[in-house]
Amino acid sequence: MASTRHVIPFAELGRQDVGSVGGKNASLGEMTAHLAGAGVRVPPGFATTADAYGELLDGHGLRGRIEEQIVRLREGAALDEVGAAIRSMTLAEPLPPGLRAEIVSAYEQLGRDEGRAEPEVAVRSSATAEDLPEASFAGQQETYLNVRGTARLLESVHRCYASLYTDRAIDYRERMGFDHLQVALSVGVQTMVRSDLAGAGVIFTLDPESGFPEVIVISAAFGLGETVVSGQVDPDEYTVFKPSLEDPELDPLIDVRVGAKRRKAVYAEHGLTRTVDTTPEERSQRVLTDTEVRLLADWALTVEGHYGCPMDLEWAKDGLTGDLWIVQARPETVQSRRAASTLRRCRLTATPGTPLVDGTAVGEAIGSGPVVVLDTPVDLDRFPSGGVLVTGITDPDWEPIMKRASAIVTDHGGRTSHAAIVSRELGVPAVVGTGRATQALPDGQKVTVSCAEGGRGKVYDGLLAYEETETDLAGIPATRTRVMLNLADPSAAFRWWRLPADGVGLARLEFIVAHQVKVHPMALLHPERLDHADRCAVDQLTEGYLDRTRYFTDRLAYGIARIAASRWPAPVVVRTSDFKTNEYARLLGGRPFEPVEANPMIGWRGASRYYSDGYREGFALECRALRRVRDEMGLTNVIVMIPFCRTLDEADRVLEVMGEEGLRRGENGLKVYVMAEIPANVILAEDFAERFDGFSIGSNDLTQLTLGVDRDSEALARVFDETDPAVTRSIETLVPRAQSVGRPVGLCGQRPSDDPAFTEFLVKTGIDSISVAPDSFASVKQHVAAAELARYGEGRTAPSGTRWPQAEQPSPSRQ
Repeated sequence: MASTRHVIPFAELGRQDVGSVGGKNASLGEMTAHLAGAGVRVPPGFATTADAYGELLDGHGLRGRIEEQIVRLREGAALDEVGAAIRSMTLAEPLPPGLRAEIVSAYEQLGRDEGRAEPEVAVRSSATAEDLPEASFAGQQETYLNVRGTARLLESVHRCYASLYTDRAIDYRERMGFDHLQVALSVGVQTMVRSDLAGAGVIFTLDPESGFPEVIVISAAFGLGETVVSGQVDPDEYTVFKPSLEDPELDPLIDVRVGAKRRKAVYAEHGLTRTVDTTPEERSQRVLTDTEVRLLADWALTVEGHYGCPMDLEWAKDGLTGDLWIVQARPETVQSRRAASTLRRCRLTATPGTPLVDGTAVGEAIGSGPVVVLDTPVDLDRFPSGGVLVTGITDPDWEPIMKRASAIVTDHGGRTSHAAIVSRELGVPAVVGTGRATQALPDGQKVTVSCAEGGRGKVYDGLLAYEETETDLAGIPATRTRVMLNLADPSAAFRWWRLPADGVGLARLEFIVAHQVKVHPMALLHPERLDHADRCAVDQLTEGYLDRTRYFTDRLAYGIARIAASRWPAPVVVRTSDFKTNEYARLLGGRPFEPVEANPMIGWRGASRYYSDGYREGFALECRALRRVRDEMGLTNVIVMIPFCRTLDEADRVLEVMGEEGLRRGENGLKVYVMAEIPANVILAEDFAERFDGFSIGSNDLTQLTLGVDRDSEALARVFDETDPAVTRSIETLVPRAQSVGRPVGLCGQRPSDDPAFTEFLVKTGIDSISVAPDSFASVKQHVAAAELARYGEGRTAPSGTRWPQAEQPSPSRQ
């Protein structure tokens, strides 16, 4: 490559040319030259070189004048004043004549190749230090779309050069220690894709929030892609599971979220672009079809494979031809640089006073902020982010607010309450069962909520100082006893992928139904039984679905799939719905289908619903979602678990219904487990083992039904004890009896997280697995290792008998 060239076509560039044309343009050249054969389409174009920018700086002493401004900044001058001065002097310096001539010539050639005299082009900045592993300059310089004609093109190139000194770019280089004058700017000129008539968006080849590497996440909005990149719209989001993508027989799309998409960018009448409102139809419909999502994901996987690292890409769809294009590609530089596995711990560093209130601690974190006392859920914009939520008790309607809270405090509830379960998964500290928080904590008072002082959580006056430390999870010991996770919230599942867990021991369908589906399944099947208000609410919720039952199976399947994908190929035990009738009745449209029971805790719940006339059709929808996840998406690591199965006849009837819906034990490796939470499950262990492939002990219900104690009764809280001899003897009875016939036994209660002695007891029984909340995983793993060392010695040799299932992978795993 001659050093005097000012402009080079993409087809002559490669990633070795970053120093000359910047990461963005080098990547476009790399894909044009090497990935076209794999089907990846990149619009043609050309790039100006770093040498061309250097000529601009050398004209009339511009380089020295920029350096003077940087000195002023470091001496205390205002950033915005320095930035404005540099941009102004850059625009005042004429483009070198040779550069102008080469840009015009290349643009005219592009027009001839396209068959148009003045084609519309995108003009994008590409800094020569951007897209390096140690830096991300993306978005700091300007982009101009729908540029037509040589005069407008030259003006846009000039403005791109000036944008190397936007305020945010100057500040970033200062913080990162880059020499401003060692960073040059290349400008890419690329044929416009008519996405103003279709849509555009961004692709990440990992989950951008958690760094989970086994998915591709595609965002999409109508119109030009600038609204997505700039964050102006809430786009659609499509999540694709990589292992299933590699099998053409499987559906790799494991989640779809239709965004509001209230605005879109389109061509302006006299050039460049403008932003307009989308139509109601556009807001409710998807931008991409399943086929288009798969094609983009295939390309993204190809690009990632070629570069050998996670990638951040931009795509566009031409509304005239229907063709999809990749218009940018760069290495992902946020999640891919995070440390491997770490665990956060908190500790108060200030001496606290007397607690204002205390209760059961949930999690081990500390949070602080102003108290927000609420009786009922409010709109999100009325709850300040970082507030401390104080309320009587929570249910699924509170979850959006809980996600915004820095801490949660409730009057009622215990370790198995909704507030406790959800706060664990969100990683938000909670103090539950205080009895008087809503009276003792005034609205607006600033408090610190500490769950880092043992089993009792405490709420202190004021914003107290505390510290957070991180532990390297690589040091967590391996154990014979499998330590698994309890997960319910699919949106949080990817957060825990770095934990070296042995799978998911409990994923609760009822939480997915309450949080993501939000409607009673029978209300979708029999809308004629709803009142006018509920029918209108269901219509709004299921807008865009001609078949409303498909809405239910879609949302449920996507929720299950995210959890299953997060631990692939390790087993993920998914428990079918276990709402009580009063909880079902609170779902949208649920009241006409649920009886009023005096004691729902031991009423019409679990297995008894699945074959009954009142819910058989609803259970069929659950089965269809599970079958879709396993058979169509390929997530065969999903194990189905039946809760609250009282009798052998009930077990037979439930399995029969499942078989009628295409879920048959043994087919496609399907295993079906049963919750061991009723004394009958222990007494008839061998008989239940003939019907099921494994057991999972629900210690809360087993304790409740063994001791005859309402587990939610505050008056009887002192009696409710999983370590009571009657309960522990039941566990000691079940484990060897189940294992003697080749059935594994796990426990998915909260007690192991709170009580190392109970964990030691479980290890002594020879239990196969213990499933705990993610925030308790590391400590429980340590306790299990210590207990195994005491029982088995250094070798921790496992007793023979059971074999834990592992999913067969549909394609080679990429570790």
